[in-house]
Amino acid sequence: MALAHGLKSIGVLGAGQMGLGIAFVSAVRAKVPVLLYDKSKDQVAKGLALMDKLLDKDVKKGALQSADAKEARERVTVVDSLTALRDVGMTVEAVSENLQLKQAIFSELAATLPPSAILATNTSSISVTKIAASTLQPGQSAASEEGKATASRVVGLHFFNPVPVMKLVELIPGLQTSSETLQTARSFALACGKEVTMSKDVPGFVSNALLMPFINEAIMCLEKGIATRDDIDKTLKLGMNHPMGPLQLADFIGLDTCLAIQQTLYQGTADSKYRPSVLLERMVDAQWLGKKNGKGFYDYPSA
Repeated sequence: MALAHGLKSIGVLGAGQMGLGIAFVSAVRAKVPVLLYDKSKDQVAKGLALMDKLLDKDVKKGALQSADAKEARERVTVVDSLTALRDVGMTVEAVSENLQLKQAIFSELAATLPPSAILATNTSSISVTKIAASTLQPGQSAASEEGKATASRVVGLHFFNPVPVMKLVELIPGLQTSSETLQTARSFALACGKEVTMSKDVPGFVSNALLMPFINEAIMCLEKGIATRDDIDKTLKLGMNHPMGPLQLADFIGLDTCLAIQQTLYQGTADSKYRPSVLLERMVDAQWLGKKNGKGFYDYPSA
């Protein structure tokens, strides 16, 4: 039976922290069957183990009944190809913040999925309009009715990390996105228990156009020796009542992700205020990526 948002099932591309989080809220809160795809079997195993851990934690807290947790887990099915997603009503792409990778995926999705399927991207900074244009097949005109229909089903659906905890989804229409696509995506996000804000398709949208320069300035303060790591974070936590300091937040986001977003902002605007910190670039060069691999501005021995 179709649910309020009209989606009988969804696909999630990427079983990393973001993709798994999206699969979790889709299965637990929106109660939609999820087909989960990731080319890495190790990542799939790690993602499913995390989902089991989250479900168990919710049961122990009393936030979820055991039977409901079991049903939610059974709603998630791992598939081994994009063609297995051909019957879903929407896919949500949650792979690395890389334009070429996303373009290749969306080109394949557009060729594989039926015209009615919505193609959503969880990008946090890349142009949704540019991603939508990649759905046009060779020889297909953007001005043709078929071309317009193809690109009109692409939308930005930006969940925040960690997805099960964070309350916001940022909705971003490309120039081609139809009002029907936008409404379905909004309804789905609400069904996942999220609040929704909408941004124009500009580099970084609202969230990262504000957040990333803030984090970058904090890194530059450290780079210039203005204050220590601990004093920078303590100043923002105690002086501005932030739940964590900007350097710790960068670690939780992933320094490689922070750098990719900063580069998108800088390249997309040519504004020097978005130039990435040299220290941020060097830390990514060193593979000090933050919490996800154990080393960033802080050390995470159990990562």
